[in-house]
Amino acid sequence: MKTRITILLLALFASVNIGIAQDNDQEECMNNLSIFDSYVKSKKYDDAYGPWKIVREKCPKFNRAIYVHGEKILKDKIKKSTGAEQIAHIEDLMLLYDQSREHFESKYDLGEILEDKANLAYKYRKELNKSDQELYNMFDEAFKKDAKNFDSAIGLYTYFSLAVDLYDAGAKTPADAQKLFDKYDDVSELIENLINGYTKRLNVYAEKEEAGEALSKKEQQYKKSYESNIDVFETKILTSMDKKLGDRANCEVLIPLYQKDYEQNKDDAVWLQRAMNKMGEKECTDDPLFEKLVEQKNKVEPDAKTAYYLGVLKEKQGKMSEADKYYNQSFDLETDPLKKWKLVMRVAEKNYKRGNYGKARQQYMEALKLNPSNGGPYLRIAAMYAKSANNCGDTNFNKRAVFWLAANEAEKAGRVDGRLKSVAAKTAASYRASAPTKQEIFSATNAGQTIKIGCWIGRSVVVPKD
Repeated sequence: MKTRITILLLALFASVNIGIAQDNDQEECMNNLSIFDSYVKSKKYDDAYGPWKIVREKCPKFNRAIYVHGEKILKDKIKKSTGAEQIAHIEDLMLLYDQSREHFESKYDLGEILEDKANLAYKYRKELNKSDQELYNMFDEAFKKDAKNFDSAIGLYTYFSLAVDLYDAGAKTPADAQKLFDKYDDVSELIENLINGYTKRLNVYAEKEEAGEALSKKEQQYKKSYESNIDVFETKILTSMDKKLGDRANCEVLIPLYQKDYEQNKDDAVWLQRAMNKMGEKECTDDPLFEKLVEQKNKVEPDAKTAYYLGVLKEKQGKMSEADKYYNQSFDLETDPLKKWKLVMRVAEKNYKRGNYGKARQQYMEALKLNPSNGGPYLRIAAMYAKSANNCGDTNFNKRAVFWLAANEAEKAGRVDGRLKSVAAKTAASYRASAPTKQEIFSATNAGQTIKIGCWIGRSVVVPKD
């Protein structure tokens, strides 16, 4: 009996001591969290390291600041150190990334963590003695395990760049080339999805502004961020990927490759689509294989893109009425607004280059409805007005008045699309410089009057009063 009482008392005392110890740890962690948080905010990372390390080791689940601030602290340590010490800090940051997901899984996606580790390894590849294959495998793991959260612009470009480097270092067989093209398509499609996501959010703001509603300060910040992300992916990453791929995917490479693989893939809609797209992008549309791919894709799985390329083929044959029929069919078949926008813009550009301005304007206006946050069509419409000035007025004054109309359209581009604000402003200013001067307006005594612009333009413009 006494033995049982003794055991119970020992257990009780032990639990009390554990509780006290836990309370002490919690209090210590709270104090040190406050200390390292203050140091990090002041960018005193060396001073933050000690108290941060205590909290990380004693209370790893205590607060997410352990991992948010810890990344900054360790990156500073890595930057300031060399040799074995630097490698130790790099490896510790790798461990911290793993621990962040272990203790706060809902806040850290797997793709994000794997991508951060791969980017870190690539940055310090010489220090870590990492081969291209090892680095590629790290990025590939992120892509294969959680592609939707693999969204770093630098990471995606590095991933593809390594694929090209490995191809160049290898045997460069047709099978290797096909794998490389597939990787290009995989990464490009992922980037397109990211761009589409940002664009859809931007369009909400564009429609709100078009309705006369002002954006809140937070919405303006989001808008600027989305525009910046789109600009990075479109003008930097995709462009850099195309440059990196270069002549490895020219017509001389693509045509024999697709000819060789055609029979075994002729019923594979994805293979046909990618082969057709690649030949279309690289201007290999004169080769009979392109027509063969398009017709087969249309047979296996007709869709908007196939209809578009059928239009391209008819246009090359000089059958414009049939081409337009297929272009319109592609618009009707496409249900995704952003994919349809791309098709409409492609056809509008064709009409613009042909000088078919009335048709082009109609299509540019349709493009603006589909994707209101992209101001490119306004600049095209402005350019068409400016090019038509000499043909669309009955007097010299009225001809030059067309430039006011062009300037107004150019300014719209900057209003809806922050990425074009500077270009739109410069373009509008150049058009206004070609319009009648204040002295000419005074001599014509028509300030404030409305001038009707003839020919295909069919619009009116108000003469400025000052």
